[in-house]
Amino acid sequence: MTNGAGVALGVEAARRLAQLNLVDIHPGLTDAEFAGIERRFGFEFADDHRAFLAAGLPVRTPGRDDHPDRASWGWPNWRRLDCTDLREQVDWPLTTALDHIRQGEWPPGWGNRPRDLVRRMAEAERLIADVPRMIPVYAHRYLPAGTGSFGHPVLSIHRLTDTIVYGHDLAHYIDQEFRQPEVTAPLWRDYV
Repeated sequence: MTNGAGVALGVEAARRLAQLNLVDIHPGLTDAEFAGIERRFGFEFADDHRAFLAAGLPVRTPGRDDHPDRASWGWPNWRRLDCTDLREQVDWPLTTALDHIRQGEWPPGWGNRPRDLVRRMAEAERLIADVPRMIPVYAHRYLPAGTGSFGHPVLSIHRLTDTIVYGHDLAHYIDQEFRQPEVTAPLWRDYV
């Protein structure tokens, strides 16, 4: 069951994005499409993320959403489930976390790091299984999965060790990522 406040937050985020007129927005995902996506990838969208995508599906626009960093795929096209880029984008948080752990990184909250690589990776995979999946919103910006949840900060997950908050919630994220503030300071506004 979805939360009404979560739905309202997702709809507001969709309204803000549409108002900016920066991306092509296709008709929103249907309940059947959500069911297929969630079955295929093994997660459930958070209520605000689901409402956002039900209101309209932002679709990558070549030339406008391109980014030189491979971690940036633009808007995920949830209607192209067999697309390799979509699978890579969905898997990115787990892939980068395991790569960094393989190289010696160990999250502080996990206790002592096993010295043996095989044991370390097995323990990491066991511990990561209890962490909510991160679902792509745009490029390498993610929200946690979870029906019945909403209002989570949008995280930019470039690498495990390069993760920052890009918005307090989905609606705030749209403003932070896509709305250009008016710089009023002379001189400096020419360089922003």
